[in-house]
Amino acid sequence: MAPRDEFPGHDESRDDEGAPGALQDHYPDDVAWCYGCGRLNPHGLRLRSFVEGDEVVCRFTPRPEHTSFRGFAYGGLIASLIDCHSMATAAAAWMRARGRRIGVDPTERFVTGTLTVKYLRPTPLGVELEVRARATEVGERKVVVESTLRAGNETCASGHVVAVRMPEAFLEAVLRRG
Repeated sequence: MAPRDEFPGHDESRDDEGAPGALQDHYPDDVAWCYGCGRLNPHGLRLRSFVEGDEVVCRFTPRPEHTSFRGFAYGGLIASLIDCHSMATAAAAWMRARGRRIGVDPTERFVTGTLTVKYLRPTPLGVELEVRARATEVGERKVVVESTLRAGNETCASGHVVAVRMPEAFLEAVLRRG
């Protein structure tokens, strides 16, 4: 696995509960292989999301292999950033609503129920992107997340995501495959 510093745009700070690392650092190993946010996937984006007050923030710098048209990121990358970051946001909101602490209590995993992305303007390559998200509804099984993706002062995309707590049967199926 490549060291973290080979993936530009990743912040190494602590979350606001004082836990070291990102929310994704606390996902159980068996479910930490996602292309977008899996810390154990050496070929993935390895996104890292941090709690900042009522929001969760992720920073990522698109590289040349993320090109759509010269100088701009492809839409699938933007959707992946919003999707995976929203799952981390859902986990943080769900845990917070139940008095659980990130990095102390087991981190709940969420999967995408619905992903809606509005592409507002072309997203440039080579500059740090910031995704900010917040949960607008936190239930027992689902969390609704709203997010914005910005390049500098420009909002390039927004997202509306319904995140569903990973069903036990799905987790069991993942473990059987392992």
